[in-house]
Parts: sequence; structure tokens; C-alpha cells
Amino acid sequence: MSEEKEMAFLDHLEELRWHVVRSVAAIFICMIIGFIFQKWIFDNIVFAPANINFPTFKWMCKFGELVGAEESLCAKPFHFKIQSRNMTGQFMMSITASFVIGLVIAFPYVFWEIWRFVKPALYKKEKNSSRGAVFAVSFLFLLGVAFGYYILSPMTIWFLSTYSISDVIVNEFDITSYVSTVVGMVLGCGLLFQFPVAVYFLTKIGMLTPQFMRKFRKHAIVVILILGAIITPSPDPFSQLLISLPIYMLFEISIFISAMVVKQKQREEEAELKADQQQQV
Repeated sequence: MSEEKEMAFLDHLEELRWHVVRSVAAIFICMIIGFIFQKWIFDNIVFAPANINFPTFKWMCKFGELVGAEESLCAKPFHFKIQSRNMTGQFMMSITASFVIGLVIAFPYVFWEIWRFVKPALYKKEKNSSRGAVFAVSFLFLLGVAFGYYILSPMTIWFLSTYSISDVIVNEFDITSYVSTVVGMVLGCGLLFQFPVAVYFLTKIGMLTPQFMRKFRKHAIVVILILGAIITPSPDPFSQLLISLPIYMLFEISIFISAMVVKQKQREEEAELKADQQQQV
């Protein structure tokens, strides 16, 4: 009996190993493709948010014209130099950028491999309630990446590159600092947008309720507004709302998901109770 359990455990490890191998291989292949086209990627993706012609700045300016806040929302041209002060600086940053590109592209497949490993251990009821998990997680991750790249990155770069405590100081950023900042915001937002998924599973296991989230909604709004004020390059309310509104919508969507999960659990419990009563009769 113990040998059968041990073999089953080893079989699970072997299966997990192959899921990990395929996931790493997918990231590595996408990483190689990214490395081959690294010059195009750096010129058109990595350094793009540092250009005043980036789509986000154009959208903000057009929105400013519509609401009469053109001076606040239209970013002025900004210039700064990016240097590489280490011998291996450019090479290491090309590896880092290629890895991030590979991870973002391969993420849906990687999560699908993880889901394939976890799914057999779930009950039939749990499998039915978790349909579309791969699509939901992948969609939210890519949506978060887009938010970090098109909203947070250009606004943060604009603010940090134009911020000055003295005219004597010239902004010349190291490539390591620049790439790390962009990568951190892009991947950070990708993870932040997994909040509804986390709320779904926490509600599923009974650790979170929609009542709790509604109770602390005001606190969440304050935290989101503070976060928006910190991130926003200018202190005007339009820019702050531009950052805060998507995050707040994410919070409200999470409350809705939590409420749906609670209602589903109640229906299942009522159905089980009726089934037990019928059996007793």
C-alpha cells in the first residue's frame, strides 16, 4: 500500500516536471525570438513610452481638449539620455527584456500547463465552476500588462524625467534603472489585475465575503486615490482619475465576482439539503 502511494507521488512529480519543462521551453523559445529582434523591440517597445509621440500622450491631449484641460493633460516635450555605465549593462538588459517579452507572450500557455496539472485533483463540481479559468487569468494578465505599459509607464517616465530639484542637474539614466522601472510596472500591473481571480478563490474557500469588501469600500477608495495621486505625474484631478478609475473598477468587479460565488454556494447548499430531505422521506 505504501509503495503504491509512493509510486503515485513520484508519478505526480514526474508529471509536474514535464509541465514545468514545457512551460520553460515555451518561455525560452519566445525569449530567443525576442532576443533576435531585440533592436526593433528596444526602439519600438521598450523606449517607446519615453517618446512624446507615444499613443498615450496623444490620447491624453485629445481628451484634455474635449474636457477643457489641455494644459494639464497635454504633456510637454521631454528629453533625457540613457546610458550604460557597466560593461555588461546593455547585454544584461537585452536578456532581461527578451525574458519579459517571452514571459508575456508565453503566459497563456504557461498557465494552461499549470491548470492541466491542477485540474485532475479537483472535484467535478469544482471543475464545472472553474471553467474558463485559463482564459480569465490570461485575459486579466494581458490587460494588466497593457495598463502598465500604456498608462503607468509613460506617465511615470514623463514625471521622473521632468522632475528636477535644480537646473544644475541633468537627467541621464542608466539603462538598468530604466528597463527595471518599465519591467516592474508592466509585470506588477499584470499581477495586480489578478485580484479578481484571487477574490474568486478566497471567496470559494470561505476566507472572503462580498459583505467584507463592501464594508471596507471607503477605505479601498482612499487607498486607490492615494495610489493614483502618487503615480499621476501632475496633481490635477483628471490625471488622478485616469489612473484611479481602472483600479477602482477592478475592485468593484471583484465584489461582484465574490457575490456571485456566494450565491452559487448557497444554491448548491440548498440543493444538497433538498436532496438529503428527499432521501430521508
